[in-house]
Amino acid sequence: MKRKLSILICCMMLFTAICGGCSNPNASVSKSGFYFDTIIKITLYGTNSEQYIDDCFELAHKYENLFSNTIDSSEVSQINSNAGSGSYVTVSDETLELIKEGILYGDVSNGAFDITIGKLSDLWDFSDIAENLTSEDNETDASVLPSDADIQSDLAHVNYKNIVIDGNQVMLTDPDSELDLGGIAKGYIADRMKEYLNSKGITSGIINLGGNVLTIGEKSTGAAYKVGIQKPFAKDGTSIATVDVKDKSVVSSGVYERYYKIDGKLYHHILDPKTGYPCDNNLYEVTIISDRSVDGDGLSTTCFALGLDAGMQLIESMPDTEAIFITDDYQIHTSSGIGKDIPFTELSE
Repeated sequence: MKRKLSILICCMMLFTAICGGCSNPNASVSKSGFYFDTIIKITLYGTNSEQYIDDCFELAHKYENLFSNTIDSSEVSQINSNAGSGSYVTVSDETLELIKEGILYGDVSNGAFDITIGKLSDLWDFSDIAENLTSEDNETDASVLPSDADIQSDLAHVNYKNIVIDGNQVMLTDPDSELDLGGIAKGYIADRMKEYLNSKGITSGIINLGGNVLTIGEKSTGAAYKVGIQKPFAKDGTSIATVDVKDKSVVSSGVYERYYKIDGKLYHHILDPKTGYPCDNNLYEVTIISDRSVDGDGLSTTCFALGLDAGMQLIESMPDTEAIFITDDYQIHTSSGIGKDIPFTELSE
């Protein structure tokens, strides 16, 4: 009798282990982690297995160690360390693909997006300065500003055409150029996570990589996901509008993400590769709705750098891509498909 009971218990345990992640329209699982210096969160519907999310976190760890220019052993750091030497660095298919995406957006934007902006970004040092400010409005003094001479010196080496590719080999021809893939890396990683989850039969969920939101399919009810567009400078993350999307990416770039003020003048982290200074074009935020998150990353920064008129013109020329621009008077400007193809709600104060 004890032997039969033991067999029965083992069978029940095996059934639970096998079916713990089986499709169940009422099941869901959510988990957060810390990668890319930010909190990321993945929520899946139709399953209660955390293993899929853990696997996505492993992907995040893998790609961070390939793409980060602050991790000495990364492939990007090896390219930077080797800059100007005349010899190539052999990289993975993933790093190669991401660099090519960066070059593509350099071409699309006519240089308004440039992945060799690394040294210029380091010079401005927005992340460290903004994180250490104690005033409520991020006010600081002029001592943190880089000199114009230093800006112009680093700006002279911002040119994505200094990247040379031969198969899986990459090099920078300019010894003072530095790759920084932070402008598109999160979007690329979100796309790879979604690809993995789809391969495992996950058809409903949300991937949020620190503001890069990528939806998987639709809700189990068939409804769209409602994604909030953050109101610039809202301390509590209040939304200024929402969009309803299915199987789409929603990515925003804004001046409120990393910034400081000096005598009331705002300096933010979205740098203009043409001037070396923060973009100054009366924009607070650009949000891109697209199929791929890497496109949302590249286009949100590109359109911000181009400004409202040129940025909107670019979006209107691209298929299956929409944009929301917020100017510094908090006026909302939308591309032609917003409200028609993409349900949109502007929220009242």
